[in-house]
Amino acid sequence: MDDLLQEFIAETRETLEALSGEIVGWEADPTDRARLDSIFRFVHTIKGSCGFLDLPRLARLSHAAEDALAAVRGGDRVPDSALVSAILAIIDRIGDLVEAIDAGESLDDGGEALLIAALDAVPAAATSAVAVPSTATPPDPSMLAATAQRAGHKRSVRLSVDLLDRMMSGVSDMVLARNQLARHLRLIEDPRLEAMLERLSLSVDELRDTVTRTRMQRVEALFSALPRLARDSASSLGKAVSLVIEGGDVELDREMIELLRDPLVHIVRNAVDHGLEDRADRILAGKPGTGELRVVARQAGNLIIIDIVDDGRGVDTDRLVAKILRDQPSRAAELRGLDEEARLRLIFEPGLSSRDEVTALSGRGVGMDVVKANVEQAGGRISLVNRPGQGLTVSLEVPLTLAILNAVLVDAAGTRFAVPRQSVDEIVAVDGGAVRVDRVGTGSIVLLRGQRLPMVELGDLLDRAPAEPPRYLAIVSLREGRFALALDGVRDTQELVVKPAAPAVMRAGLYAGQMLPDDGLPILLLDCSGIAAKAGLTFEQAQAQASASVAVEPVRALLFLDVDGERRLIVSDAVDRIEKVAAGAVRSLAGGTWLTIDGRSVPVWAGQGVVAETVRTVLRLQADGLELAYPVEEAVEIVPLPDELSPAADPHGIIAGLAVVAGEPIEMVDPLALFAALPVAAERPLCLLYGSEGAWMEAFLKPTIEQAGYRVVRAVNPGERPAIALAIDEEADSAPVPALRLSRSRGQPLYRYDRGALIAALKEHRA
Repeated sequence: MDDLLQEFIAETRETLEALSGEIVGWEADPTDRARLDSIFRFVHTIKGSCGFLDLPRLARLSHAAEDALAAVRGGDRVPDSALVSAILAIIDRIGDLVEAIDAGESLDDGGEALLIAALDAVPAAATSAVAVPSTATPPDPSMLAATAQRAGHKRSVRLSVDLLDRMMSGVSDMVLARNQLARHLRLIEDPRLEAMLERLSLSVDELRDTVTRTRMQRVEALFSALPRLARDSASSLGKAVSLVIEGGDVELDREMIELLRDPLVHIVRNAVDHGLEDRADRILAGKPGTGELRVVARQAGNLIIIDIVDDGRGVDTDRLVAKILRDQPSRAAELRGLDEEARLRLIFEPGLSSRDEVTALSGRGVGMDVVKANVEQAGGRISLVNRPGQGLTVSLEVPLTLAILNAVLVDAAGTRFAVPRQSVDEIVAVDGGAVRVDRVGTGSIVLLRGQRLPMVELGDLLDRAPAEPPRYLAIVSLREGRFALALDGVRDTQELVVKPAAPAVMRAGLYAGQMLPDDGLPILLLDCSGIAAKAGLTFEQAQAQASASVAVEPVRALLFLDVDGERRLIVSDAVDRIEKVAAGAVRSLAGGTWLTIDGRSVPVWAGQGVVAETVRTVLRLQADGLELAYPVEEAVEIVPLPDELSPAADPHGIIAGLAVVAGEPIEMVDPLALFAALPVAAERPLCLLYGSEGAWMEAFLKPTIEQAGYRVVRAVNPGERPAIALAIDEEADSAPVPALRLSRSRGQPLYRYDRGALIAALKEHRA
């Protein structure tokens, strides 16, 4: 019985999370019979389970709600606001009782009779207004199909969070062992071992992705409470609000969802309370009487962006400044020098609100400092876009998962550390001529492209005197501003699993955890916000420009020594990073030149007499999701690009023209021409390996399919659609897209071992 009770509690909790939004949606569209049926089934299930489990109070509440919903289904009642509010109160009470049962606590039954009476007090629909047919009408088949689809659930099991964390830890150790093995096998250069390692790597990567997905939840779990929250907030203020939610199918780390729950609730309440105007004010402003609030989630690379957009009055920054001046007159000079963006960011100061009156809900600005702190604790950022008189957009940008982080491995203060990649805008060489370091008192100021930034040396914070001046500077970006972190060296960029460090280490305030790179030696992950706080940085001075004159920021270019010995330029914005590669990482294969790195292949520009085996340094170029490696001998420095560029004689080549730098004519490489000259894998159509033989097809047929011009997948990401599927004959009919049928028998039209026939069929379909 205990197991049945726990299962009942767990299932009821899961359903309650989404039910409030369903009821509010049903109120907005009373004709949605499928949604009404879904709510009725839940209440009916509760009533039946309560009788079996001997829970009489839950049974009484659910029975009363079931009777009211049955009356609506029969046409005897109209789902008006009063009825919906009464049913919501019953649902809330059911939730309270379920939590009390789980905690083993007693809950006073006072008020439950009033809740049931409130349902009976809702007026019935006038018989003259609604004609009820005397004979039953057969249900609409499409409505029944929609209802059945709502009721369907995937088979699932419940696992403890600790077990998932242990699985992730085990997989990370497996990835580490794989990387260590790969490092040693590169010294042996045995093709058979390399092939086996490649298959092992694919399996390990797939296992890591699968285990990572077990930590992921659809972001709709974060959004499920918002319809009820918006409705209740608007109702208490006498406002009308239409809530639109988009992107609920985006997935986010479960831990990240919990960290974002409170900030999102606070932002939505503020939008309804102080963002949206009263109905009369909206009509006078030429807006619809019902305010609109949009919550949109989308994925951008390894980040999730959540936008909360309202069409209200926006933020009155003049009022913000006036309120601060009234309380802190000494800040007058500082506030006068702020631009509009800086004035808007005053909203994050503790205790500041854009309105004078106090309501039962949070005012815009009150508590926003806590919201900002919570978002940054999750490794994210919060930004504002203000449209006075038209609304405000609050954007939350957070990493996809807290478990795996893209980190830059660096040397500083005689020790190796990891820095979150998302916090680093760029890394510049001190001796490259792009920066100047000036000593000011006991500290240092960096002059980078006309902007002064404070410099932090980890040795000062760790009580270690630096042995020599820094060689590199990592430009770290925080919400408060930017600063330069002094580095002795830059090693690599890796995606690593983040684990908590010892409490004594975390108390230092400089670290966010620990990581284990592929050499097996643990390193500490730096907390950039903690470093800025420990160093006592003030970013107002850092944002001052070195020159008072207004100048146009010049285009920057990377000067490098090409493999043919010539010095050339390329626009620095096209270069994602400069990377050292191991011997043998660049090879001429399959009619092209490829760089094998991070478990995948990147096309390499093979012009200028490139010899694949001799490449040791590449420029990683990126444009619109495409990637290309450009071999070089070495990167020299970052230089401003001259205003005048002499065009090249050949308009179809990769040289855009000539630029004069320090009196020397230097060729300018056109990155667009580089990408246009190469077939990029991302442009290939998708071929889905479908069915039970997917693993066999991937192992034996993947090179053949790729040779025919396709990109091979076994599972399709959201938003992607395969051009064709490949399946064994008896499974082809159930494929989601047209499929080529592979036969198991020799002599059939497309025998699965007939390589030539398969290539011809794939090319024919693509044509």
